[in-house]
Amino acid sequence: MQIYTRTGDKGYTRIIGGMQLAKDSERIKAYGTIDELNSFVGYAITLIKNNDSLKKELTQIQQCLFDCGNDLATPNGKGTYRVTSALTEWIEKCIDAHVDIPPEVESFILPGGSQAASILHICRTIARRAEREIVTFQWTNDMNEEVLIFVNRLSDYFFSVARIANVNEGIKDVLYERSGKVFHIDLKKEDL
Repeated sequence: MQIYTRTGDKGYTRIIGGMQLAKDSERIKAYGTIDELNSFVGYAITLIKNNDSLKKELTQIQQCLFDCGNDLATPNGKGTYRVTSALTEWIEKCIDAHVDIPPEVESFILPGGSQAASILHICRTIARRAEREIVTFQWTNDMNEEVLIFVNRLSDYFFSVARIANVNEGIKDVLYERSGKVFHIDLKKEDL
């Protein structure tokens, strides 16, 4: 198998369906950031201690990220999309299952703690960047809208599992000293 194609030598790459695009196009930036995120998730898995179920879950996230990249690289009508609302429902269940494990906080926390938590916070911020790049791409292109919804949930997911990584190693999250109250919902009667 030959790995190099020489297409990129002039700044272009091919996407699903054979279309050639500049490597700095919005589509390529979006799925390139998803690829970057996937690599950091792989690194995070190597740092997780004493939690095989979390490693398995993160490996499933990597599979989902490949699906997101596939969908972003597929022009409308050139293939079948893989990301569905079921994926978002799954990740929401994962977040809900993790939320009660670490101690409750009402302020922002500083990214860090254990090595695993630190990398998972990096994953959180890369997910946010990927989301921004997907939004930029979607303004001028048709795409699978489910990808944006799933990636939006990812940063919340990585926040929750970063906190779990610290709990697993007995490390307390460091609270941001000047934070106001966050992570709560104040519902007013008229909002119900």
